[in-house]
Amino acid sequence: MGNSSDKSFSIFHTLTIKASVDKVFDAVSDPKHLVNWWPQRCTGSPKLGSIYNFYFSEEYDWFGKVVSVNPKKSIHIKMTESDQDWNPTTFGFDLEESGEKVVVKFSHTNWPACNEHFKIASYCWAILLQGLKNYLEKGIIVPFEERE
Repeated sequence: MGNSSDKSFSIFHTLTIKASVDKVFDAVSDPKHLVNWWPQRCTGSPKLGSIYNFYFSEEYDWFGKVVSVNPKKSIHIKMTESDQDWNPTTFGFDLEESGEKVVVKFSHTNWPACNEHFKIASYCWAILLQGLKNYLEKGIIVPFEERE
């Protein structure tokens, strides 16, 4: 058996959103928009080294650090305080303008294992990203209690 630390796993999703790149970047980086499709509460700013707090509940009160950011193009956040599976991971959004749409390339990399938590997170991200799309295109905000 090989050393499991030699291997990591990644989640990738690509979607197209009919909105301006400004609005998409704000939706994935500005806490006042993030709370409309992902955490219950959020603080942070899209600046290199900035710390984000993603609050889902008392048990899930997580932190991540901006490790790369290019306004209107990309933001990547390395988890710093979360749980054992999420701590080594980095998630991010790369945006490409395409006419009146934006192609969103989402990644959540460096998972230590392809375990149940990884598989559940991949499914949850897909649902959450659909929520992001609906938020930007239709103004729909799914109540926090109903999010995956």
